[in-house]
Amino acid sequence: MLRRALRAFALTALPFTPGGPAAAAQNATSGGGSLASTNGVYNSSRTPASLPWNTYNFCNAPHANAAHYALPPDVSSASQLVHVALVMRHHKRTPDNIAPAERTLNPAAGWDCTGAEQRTYDAGGAAIAHDARTPAQHPFAVQLWNGTCDAGQLTPGGLTDAHAHGADLWGVYHGKLGFLREVSQDEIWVRTSTEDRTMQTAGALLAAMDARIAGQRWPVHTQPSSIDSLVPGYACPAADAVRDAFESVPAWTQHLADNAALQARLGAVFGTTGMSAWESWYDHYFDALSARTCHGHPLPCNTAGACVSEQDAATVFALGDFEYDYIWRAAQNASTYNTLTFGVFFSELADALAGPSYTHRLALYVGHDGSLVRLLAGLGASQLRWPALGTEVIFEVWEARGARFVRVLFQGTPFPGLEWIALDTLVGKLRALVPDNLFARCMGAA
Repeated sequence: MLRRALRAFALTALPFTPGGPAAAAQNATSGGGSLASTNGVYNSSRTPASLPWNTYNFCNAPHANAAHYALPPDVSSASQLVHVALVMRHHKRTPDNIAPAERTLNPAAGWDCTGAEQRTYDAGGAAIAHDARTPAQHPFAVQLWNGTCDAGQLTPGGLTDAHAHGADLWGVYHGKLGFLREVSQDEIWVRTSTEDRTMQTAGALLAAMDARIAGQRWPVHTQPSSIDSLVPGYACPAADAVRDAFESVPAWTQHLADNAALQARLGAVFGTTGMSAWESWYDHYFDALSARTCHGHPLPCNTAGACVSEQDAATVFALGDFEYDYIWRAAQNASTYNTLTFGVFFSELADALAGPSYTHRLALYVGHDGSLVRLLAGLGASQLRWPALGTEVIFEVWEARGARFVRVLFQGTPFPGLEWIALDTLVGKLRALVPDNLFARCMGAA
């Protein structure tokens, strides 16, 4: 199987264009604010055939697949793949940031999650399927859309994308490499956050690998939400202070001032003028708009007829990229902020990869955008974009010439500088991202 996979491998990386928020916005909106171009796709889970397969697609990130996978050049027929760890973001969902009069900003039919109901299975109890509906007569109905979806819920489209992702994963590591032999709890270990959408994504991946898994019990490892390292969810006042400091300087505040007119237009449509959670950065607008465009919903209009234009949406997406790159990579002390907030997971990942033996062939971690942006920053990404839905980072541990090496793939493409690295070196790199006395430092006692 390995011999068949040996072939040349050359992919075109499509990084985010540097140059600050103004350049980012100009780049993203070239071509009249198109939401599907070489700069990125924001309006469909399917990347147009006219674009390279690994084009950034926020709705459904490119990932490893049999058609484009090739072995590391250093691998020979005597080499052996011994472990794979995959860290990914969940697939697409409904908006998680809700406007004060959210219902008025959505189509009358609202959002439909039929077929992607969240389910709860308690030992000895019934298999509960969540049926989220807002009664029309509910006095607070204006605060959420009509339909059968809750805020932040994985949608049927997200479930479909997760199934396709799982099929591609199986196509590489079973069909092409013969590494995964079966879909079993002996071979695959799963870790998620406590959010249903991460568990649903994991379940869809597993069922896509083997349809017989559907409906079976599968243990998913989580941590209590208040200290979850994967989200991350633990409190770190010292990290908050670092972020407050680098968001108070012109390198950050200037992009807010420069886009005051855009902020005013968005606030008028969403009814969020004066709300700091929406106006202190573009996170909320990015989420509210991308969830709509990725599902084919129209851009929102308010009851007075004012609408978000495609040009403004594209600018929001570009500014979101700038903000994520600034917060987690480019800002002064961004690395400190990153290691304080993600040091626990860096430590866990280092321990899991170190070996020398592995309890499972595949370790699957399903987290969030905050998980992936921190991981990518820690690995040394030269430029960050907002981690797309379904974004994956794969760590392949190989035995070759009597030693162990790691190849890291990001969205199906070798990660620059980590195409082939000694396992001990990578583990050391991860451990260096773990601050000493992390709890004490977070709490300001060190």
